[in-house]
Amino acid sequence: MQTATSVDLLTRYRHIRLQSEQICAPLATEDYVVQPITDVSPPKWHLGHTTWFFENFLLIPHFPGYQVFNSAYPYFFNSYYESQGPRIHRSNRGNMTRPSVEEVYQFRQYVDLHLLELIEQLQKRTDQAAQEALFTLEVGLQHEQQHQELLLTDIKYILGNNPLFPVYAAGESTTEAIPARPAEWIEMAAGLYAIGHQGEDFCWDNELSAHQVYLQDYAIQDRLITNGEYLEFIEAGGYEHYDHWLAEGWDWAKQLECKAPLYWFQQDGQWFNYTLQGFRPLNIEEPVCHVSYFEADAFARWKGLRLPTEQEWEAACRLTEPLIRGNFLEQKKGHPQSVGMAPATQFLGDVWEWTASAYLPYPHYPRFKGALGEYNGKFMINQMVLRGGSVATPQSHLRITYRNFFQTDKRWQFTGIRLAR
Repeated sequence: MQTATSVDLLTRYRHIRLQSEQICAPLATEDYVVQPITDVSPPKWHLGHTTWFFENFLLIPHFPGYQVFNSAYPYFFNSYYESQGPRIHRSNRGNMTRPSVEEVYQFRQYVDLHLLELIEQLQKRTDQAAQEALFTLEVGLQHEQQHQELLLTDIKYILGNNPLFPVYAAGESTTEAIPARPAEWIEMAAGLYAIGHQGEDFCWDNELSAHQVYLQDYAIQDRLITNGEYLEFIEAGGYEHYDHWLAEGWDWAKQLECKAPLYWFQQDGQWFNYTLQGFRPLNIEEPVCHVSYFEADAFARWKGLRLPTEQEWEAACRLTEPLIRGNFLEQKKGHPQSVGMAPATQFLGDVWEWTASAYLPYPHYPRFKGALGEYNGKFMINQMVLRGGSVATPQSHLRITYRNFFQTDKRWQFTGIRLAR
């Protein structure tokens, strides 16, 4: 994990912490506490966990005389840090009525008050301990932004599985079809390509170390697969033919109650889907979203094509980045309330794109020791890499080298499809 230079850490800290609370502002109190499935954490847990991170890794070791807000909170708000002691099972996060939502916000205020004072102290120091603490602060800020994306995806699952289909954020309708242009192919010549993060701005340790890979001739589509294209797969019996599916995927698909992407519903012969702006007729021109790796791979096989590897994706994105950089930045200004999607025409910022690459370390992967070393490295098994970011991703996290990763059956995230050959 590399550090970033910050113009004003105090302002940045306040802004990021406020963003998390703004994401939760439309919720009713009852929305904060439920956990429909193990993958989804209650919003109050996200708010408390990100606060525990700052208290546990910064205030306790670096703020002399600091008194913890509640000595029982670490057991509740620790996520997966074995080095930091016992914790409740992930599946039990929604079983706890206490601490209350009000108490969690009090916890945040208490930690923020002390953290802002600590930041002022650290910025006046030049010793090694202060620099290490500022690095941990940067990790904590980036970590909270990751949880802002998780907040949006988890809130969507909580509300989208409520039969009342509550509206999270009112906004302009996204159901008017803006035709997606025909997909074209970006032809990539065989050769050596640079992969991985370079430079001094922040990156996670799993984006390191930069290295070269040799890629054969390949081509990758210049836009994402749309709802309309995926609907053709459904109507052609894509979920009924085993020959499109991996063995595990076929077992998974046969158990689906609705053989379609998550949040799709069919009523009187018409398809609808749940969005954060409510229950809407399906917009066939938007990128297909909330599909598993199994579904993405099956669709690609049905088309006689395949998913790109993460190296192919990154090489092609580097080639086209100058053409798309200004485009997606303009579309992300409204984050996090801007939750509609644009036509599928870019590499960054619409949906996380499944790749055909297993989540594994790069050559010379610099895994850190201690608690921060638990952040990425221990999850490098039985997961696939996704690239590109989504409409829920904080703008500063949209970068070519960012490596997301999930198990093959997961689809509550904003996940979609780009094809290669």
